Amino acid sequence: MQAHLDAEKTPSERNRLGQFATPTALAREILRFGVTLLGENQPIRFFDPAIGTGSFFSALLHTAPAERIEAAKGFEVDTHYGEPARELWRQTSLDLELADFTQALPPALEADRFNLLICNPPYVRHHHIVNGEKTRLQDKTRAACGIRIAGLAGLYCYFLGLSHVWMQRGGIAGWLIPSEFMDVNYGEAVKRYLLEKVTLLRIHRFDPNDAQFDDALVSSAVVWFRNDPPTARHTVEFTFGDSLSTPKVSRVVSITALRKEPKWTRLPVLDVRSRNTGYRLSDLFAIKRGIATGHNKFFILTREQIEAHNLPIECFRPILPGPRHVPADEIEADQNGVPLLDRQLFLLDCRLPEAEVKERYPKLWEYLETGRGNVSKRYLCRTRTVWYFQEERAPAPILCTYLGRSDKKNGRPFRFILNHSEATAANVYLLLYPKPALERAIDRDNTLLRRAWESLNSLPLSSLIGEGRVYGGGLYKLEPKELGNVDVTAIAEKIPGVELQPTIRQLGLFDECDETEDAPAEQNHRM
Repeated sequence: MQAHLDAEKTPSERNRLGQFATPTALAREILRFGVTLLGENQPIRFFDPAIGTGSFFSALLHTAPAERIEAAKGFEVDTHYGEPARELWRQTSLDLELADFTQALPPALEADRFNLLICNPPYVRHHHIVNGEKTRLQDKTRAACGIRIAGLAGLYCYFLGLSHVWMQRGGIAGWLIPSEFMDVNYGEAVKRYLLEKVTLLRIHRFDPNDAQFDDALVSSAVVWFRNDPPTARHTVEFTFGDSLSTPKVSRVVSITALRKEPKWTRLPVLDVRSRNTGYRLSDLFAIKRGIATGHNKFFILTREQIEAHNLPIECFRPILPGPRHVPADEIEADQNGVPLLDRQLFLLDCRLPEAEVKERYPKLWEYLETGRGNVSKRYLCRTRTVWYFQEERAPAPILCTYLGRSDKKNGRPFRFILNHSEATAANVYLLLYPKPALERAIDRDNTLLRRAWESLNSLPLSSLIGEGRVYGGGLYKLEPKELGNVDVTAIAEKIPGVELQPTIRQLGLFDECDETEDAPAEQNHRM
């Protein structure tokens, strides 16, 4: 039935509402673990606020005897799934309500609430929550659990907070959600809830190289907690890999330590970090994103395309192609500073006003006119002083491929590239510019830049991925501030004659850090 219902919707329709079914084996494993946490022989009051066709309720029926299930309730907003599910479970104890859970009123009496909440909520991205819905959800969630959800949070964060008032005191909750909340800024509200409002018991993170859902590129975690305030000395179990019952790695961490650690996906493979008094990469380099052109196909051309349109080459400057077209970690250049690569690209970078372009470069004017009304109306272009003006990004001597997979031949998702060319780079790279103290040292010793680059490529992989974030399929990502946080004390102390002041950083869950607008190329999921 699930396969039939899914086939009647387009992938984009399912993505918009986050509709992807939980695999049966995974649903049963989660239910078995949840029932164990609840305790033997305790009557079960089951609740799933995003029930779909009932994967978790089905698993409950395979896990606990029917006489133990005192009550079962679920919400489903989409009648396409809800109506068949209601018919499927009609002769069971399930009360399936075809309604928007976020609009529903919780039970007034404690006895009518639920002690086993198992849910994989809709993973709807924040930009699909529109028309005042975000404000409504923020207000209602804050009233329910005392935590304000950040504006960039997905719908699953609101589901978690809103469900607080549906649970009995001492009840158990198991949430199958994207592990990204453990690293990103908007996840701070979720982590605050888990550390302050309930007793966090365990977080199991699945190996990102083993995606749990065939049609969703996400790295998933199961978050378990009890609806009681935590004690001062409470500890949390973090597990990773394989299954809930037989994880590859396990570590117990105090909630005191968790409050100091902003990157929970370090755990349990790595430990919580302490106060850092050493050097960070941002002490040596200013780190910036590459250029966001607004429309790469229009603004980035090959030499052949420039010649075909008879465009003035002086209005272009070289720009590096994507990392897959840069096979080596060192880029040489010709006498004009153009990278010696098989794929040579040039960025349209004209700073002249339109009237002057029309007078001096009529062919370029004709080309720009082909982009007026389509390219010029794109978000980045229309917010510029002149729609075709590009960002200022000088060629960077070192670049970092900040997005990559761990299944490459060398096992390293990130590369540091030494750039001898005059090419700038697009936002598939992070650009590293030596800070004044390091730049002066390089001027005195021109071998220093190469040694720094070699040292960066020799950094332990754990020091890089421990600062970044990971997505399904082993896709790793580093934002500029995350890369800047990498410990490079061993490198800095080898630089002769440079007086640096190391940044003393107190790690903490609620420290200010880099906010990202979106995760890369992920599909929504709802199980």
